[in-house]
Amino acid sequence: MKHKFITVSTALMLCLPVFSQQGNLFIIGGGHKSKTLMQQLVATAQLRTDDYIAFLPMATTEPDTGYFYIKESFAEVCHNKVINFNFTKNDINKTAWLDSVKNAKLIYLGGGDQSRFMDIVLHTPIQSAIQTAYTNGATIAGTSAGAAMMAHYMITGNQLLGDTAYESTFPKLWNNNIEIKEGLSLLDSAIIDMHFIVRSRYNRLLTAIAAYPSLPCIGIDEGTAVIVHGNNAKVVGASQVIVFAHPQNLHVTKDGFIKFEDVQMSIYTEGDSFQLK
Repeated sequence: MKHKFITVSTALMLCLPVFSQQGNLFIIGGGHKSKTLMQQLVATAQLRTDDYIAFLPMATTEPDTGYFYIKESFAEVCHNKVINFNFTKNDINKTAWLDSVKNAKLIYLGGGDQSRFMDIVLHTPIQSAIQTAYTNGATIAGTSAGAAMMAHYMITGNQLLGDTAYESTFPKLWNNNIEIKEGLSLLDSAIIDMHFIVRSRYNRLLTAIAAYPSLPCIGIDEGTAVIVHGNNAKVVGASQVIVFAHPQNLHVTKDGFIKFEDVQMSIYTEGDSFQLK
């Protein structure tokens, strides 16, 4: 079991792209997005009157509904146009759309199923367009699934052992139980989980840090966001962010249970900042 973990981790490491981080990430833990939170997003993106917002809804099976609600949310805080780019596998090379994504000042990733989004986007011109916008100074925002997929090491929410039926959190702390796939790789220095406190996803994130002990694992609650610029992360919103880091003396029992003697746990609220590296 230990050998399997090392193989998966190494494979993902080898796929890690290298590019500068000049823009911002606005990572929302899901749930209700208050007017204040949306105002902070618009301020972070520094939108001018002629800038537009690119909405990417591919994580959901109801893209038109997602577009309707996100337009309403932005209409409360700005007058910028929100454009829906619902890419499919058949139009990943749609030049006009790709150019629009590249030149957007703010790109918003909707919620739903992060694996569904990445099945369309991974290693395509769409991913390249998002990364280009980011390196050119754009703000990339996402909620729920849109938050998880920003990382290189993306939590899918699925369990790999025992009863693999989806649950909000994991019932057991087993080694090799968490499914991690490759995300957009906008953030390579942390793993993101969402809806964190309201859904008690502690077991899921503890399983993640046992699999990737060198990475901080960040649980963002609903109505709350982490703004990332370079290595600095700042918390905004109504609730809290929990970070697990640096597990000590990590071991796996013969029965596959995770154990360690200590882990750094921090709880942050509105206005707090922390470093990712």
